[in-house]
Amino acid sequence: MDRLSLLFGRFIEALAAFGCALLFAMMLIIVGDVLLRDLAISFLPKGLAWSNEVSELTLYLITMCVAPWLLRQGQHIRVDIVLQVIPAKLAWYLEWLGDLIGFLCCFTIMVFSFKASLSSYQSGALSIKTLVTPEWWSLAPLSFVFMLLSMEMIFRMRRLYQGPRGPRHDAVSAS
Repeated sequence: MDRLSLLFGRFIEALAAFGCALLFAMMLIIVGDVLLRDLAISFLPKGLAWSNEVSELTLYLITMCVAPWLLRQGQHIRVDIVLQVIPAKLAWYLEWLGDLIGFLCCFTIMVFSFKASLSSYQSGALSIKTLVTPEWWSLAPLSFVFMLLSMEMIFRMRRLYQGPRGPRHDAVSAS
């Protein structure tokens, strides 16, 4: 199980790196759009009409790529001030409860987003803006990422079980 967790960690690190590459690509697209709009070069277009739409989708994909890695690092938003002041054993049980609720939420979103993606694929629904794309293209990453988040919640619960009987101390904002 440790080996699987290590391999999973490497995979989500690579996914986060891909998210960083997407951010860089989005920056290049935006800069290119602004330059083309502001520079009057006769043989080039006056901007990239599709840049706003691609930037919107890229922001979404960046979030999807980085979310599992952030969860593993303990960098998701977390209100833990109460966990730091209550008895350690009770805090440990509440960590378990939080992870269980997190797992159930991630798993439920994975199932429903998969159903939505499949339904969109089967119906042939299109997203019609500047670019015309199949709707399921933007829905499909949700089920994949929430599957990864569900898996990470299981690894989190395992790490919590193997660790000391107290609250986690990763990304603690108050001492």
